[in-house]
Amino acid sequence: MSEEQIPQKPKDKRTKQYKDWVAKYESASEGVGDTVAKITEATGIDKVVRFLAGEDCGCDERKDTLNHLFPYNKPNCFTEYEFDVLNELFSDEFWRDRAKLSGEKIKGLYEIYNRVMNTTDLPSGCGSCVLTRLNKLERLYKEYL
Repeated sequence: MSEEQIPQKPKDKRTKQYKDWVAKYESASEGVGDTVAKITEATGIDKVVRFLAGEDCGCDERKDTLNHLFPYNKPNCFTEYEFDVLNELFSDEFWRDRAKLSGEKIKGLYEIYNRVMNTTDLPSGCGSCVLTRLNKLERLYKEYL
């Protein structure tokens, strides 16, 4: 089989910046249970408990319960499209003048905000409401960088 006949794996078109952020983001703890699990693993306590209580010591169930009871406010990952929209918006000084944000842009920003932050906020013409959401999106966006 010649080199020309070997099927090529499709190239990943996402930016390196986006892929790096996703890799960092996916390793983050979901709640207190994950943090406790990381601490017990780092100190070796988990091995002692598993030795004494057996493999089915209930640690995973406790971790899930703690994550459910005390979750971290972990936003969802931006899609590549959302990241590109915010990249264009935040890289331009235009976005700082909120009077120039059209109703359609505000609606689009709320759609991104609601999906990423797991909320159902309605678009608002209130300047401070829009500013609050823009600032949260910008902080999250900067974590990608």
